[in-house]
Amino acid sequence: MTAKKILEVKNLNLAFNAGKANEVKAISNVSFDIYEGEVFGLVGESGSGKTTIGRTILKLYTPQSGEITFEDHNVLKMSASELKTFRKDAQMIFQDPQASLNGRMKIKDIIAEGIDIHHLAADKNDRDVQVERLLELVGLNKDHSSRYPYEFSGGQRQRIGIARALAVRPKFIVADEPISALDVSIQAQVVNLMKKLQKQEKLTYLFIAHDLSMVKYISDRIGVMHWGKILEIGTSDEVYGHPIHPYTKSLLSAIPIPDPEAELARQPIDYDPSIETDGQKRTMHEIQPGHLVLSTDEEAAEFMKG
Repeated sequence: MTAKKILEVKNLNLAFNAGKANEVKAISNVSFDIYEGEVFGLVGESGSGKTTIGRTILKLYTPQSGEITFEDHNVLKMSASELKTFRKDAQMIFQDPQASLNGRMKIKDIIAEGIDIHHLAADKNDRDVQVERLLELVGLNKDHSSRYPYEFSGGQRQRIGIARALAVRPKFIVADEPISALDVSIQAQVVNLMKKLQKQEKLTYLFIAHDLSMVKYISDRIGVMHWGKILEIGTSDEVYGHPIHPYTKSLLSAIPIPDPEAELARQPIDYDPSIETDGQKRTMHEIQPGHLVLSTDEEAAEFMKG
């Protein structure tokens, strides 16, 4: 890929309650890169560690080991002032638009919070103009700025969350299941808006989701997660068209088909997760150009045979 690397995650490990009886290994030796201008989709079932990775990248969680490099700067070793700059460049859109908006604040103040923190407005008038532009950018009326979050639908609230993330003119956005709390009828609107904004504002996304068909629609490349590990990485077409890891095959086989006859014939594939706990050393192997799978040397040789 000729685009430059905007984010590099290397051998990331994070456990909650580390060293205690109730220790939970949330991320286990995870590595991947995200290139400028792309959408990297992260998929997997609930509890697989997707959101934890997103929050760790933005240093909302501190990992036990590993490296996170953003534009050649080590995120985990940033000073307070460097972290402030990084937080301007890297923003997050949260899963629950209701919980992530302060119900006591007007929309204009929610959106302008980052503008105020980073001193991006010359004066109050400039601040209002920026807020109005952002509201229009996400498909809302500028007159909405004096209202409160409870006066909006879920889809509108998520648009406000997107406007807030865009307010500081970021380069990179972690979108943490941004559509899972929305009605199905609204989901496509929000995803289309995100695609439009990505091109318009020259953004790079880490798009976290468990809806495989939506991830295929928006993502350039995809990482498949299970039990804190990334099992497979490849282009959207490769992962969907030629899945290699048994877990990826199982996930894809569970997608309903919008055709009654084909749906009746669909055979879900059962996945046996014991291969992840058999004690064998597995690393990422490139089976096809750009298509990597977590496997032993022997398994990789078998995968390469096709």
